[in-house]
Amino acid sequence: MSESRTTTDPNVLAEGSTSKVRGVPDAPAYGFRGRVVRTVVGRILGNVPVSAALSDGTVLGTRAPGHPEITVADPRSMFARMGQSPMIGLGESYMAGEWEASDGDDLADVLAPFAARLTELIRPTFYRLRHVVLPRGLSAEENSKDQARVNIHRHYDLSNEMFEQFLDRSLSYSSALFETLDPAPALEDLETAQLRKVDAILDQAGVREGTRVLEIGTGWGTLAIRAAERGAHVTTITISHEQAALAQERVDAAGVTDRVDIALRDYRDQQGEFDAIVSVEMIEAVGEKYWPTYFATIDRLLAPGGKVAIQAILLEHHRMVATRNTYTWIHKYIFPGGLLPSTEAIQGVLAEHTTLRVTRIDQMGTHYAHTLRLWREQFLANWPAIEAQGFDDVFRRMWEFYLAYCEAGFRTGYLQVAQISIQR
Repeated sequence: MSESRTTTDPNVLAEGSTSKVRGVPDAPAYGFRGRVVRTVVGRILGNVPVSAALSDGTVLGTRAPGHPEITVADPRSMFARMGQSPMIGLGESYMAGEWEASDGDDLADVLAPFAARLTELIRPTFYRLRHVVLPRGLSAEENSKDQARVNIHRHYDLSNEMFEQFLDRSLSYSSALFETLDPAPALEDLETAQLRKVDAILDQAGVREGTRVLEIGTGWGTLAIRAAERGAHVTTITISHEQAALAQERVDAAGVTDRVDIALRDYRDQQGEFDAIVSVEMIEAVGEKYWPTYFATIDRLLAPGGKVAIQAILLEHHRMVATRNTYTWIHKYIFPGGLLPSTEAIQGVLAEHTTLRVTRIDQMGTHYAHTLRLWREQFLANWPAIEAQGFDDVFRRMWEFYLAYCEAGFRTGYLQVAQISIQR
């Protein structure tokens, strides 16, 4: 086995260099904040159908049939981490193995009740005072051209082989669009649902034979291949070296090399004119400061009469505004520099900085919940193959928490995803 790998911030490794758990900072001392958090968590669990069984025999919350439970092996460390940073400490504590879903309970089932009640549990007063207890947000230059490459590299250049272990054969790393959610989709439904999602985006953008298509964010090439198979001429751009290399292999294998140009290029540097511009779950990595540039670039590149279709993960506008400058576990460990927009924010940027307007919004958040469930099942089932690539147990717990955390968000409607049509 190769040397163990994680994706944590190098600063985190420095802070936690004495930790027995690689890649997770040591828990701070259990002091005043830790004691306060324990009290607060006890009160919260009195209003949420989840209980916590602590290692000292204490049970916080009320056990009841059908209510999931967590087992806390090291409550002092968990509460101390949460006292230091509530938005980061819970995830870090899971990475460190200090708590887990109890036997027979699912991690997403544990997290979903909190996502469903977040507005009730976190009062407006907390948001106004959040910077007293939470780290400040990201710097204004977080998604400059140079920093954007660093951010993308930290997530998408992990290992193509690792992603292959939990994605379907289309290698689509975005929400699928299932034909039905009742019964719950199975793994064998995922590839077809991913291609249905791609076809829906291409249909919204009017892609057909002879269409000049620009794709912002190549992924591993499925959308470009699908568009080329319609007879379109595709320029697809990415700043991920790993994705570009595998996407080129897949384009060549599909026999559409003559109709697909893959370029390692920042969207801000793209030139030309295109009849259709498509982008699937890329806007989340742009950053609020650069939303005007992103959409103005699309406006500049869109041919007269052209169409735009994007798939975007969304927050309700009041939540986006309340959390826009908050530094979270997702920022620290999964998507540095990311920020989810709202539909109102997108419409506002379009109105102020472009000649473009939203013409249609198709929401599909519950489809993402099922997509994430299937990814997590595959990730855990194939963990031995991922571990053999050199990833350690901290990485496993980090990604398990990430996938379950997001599933809970989409399942409860705290997060949304939509395909958005845009035209002049």
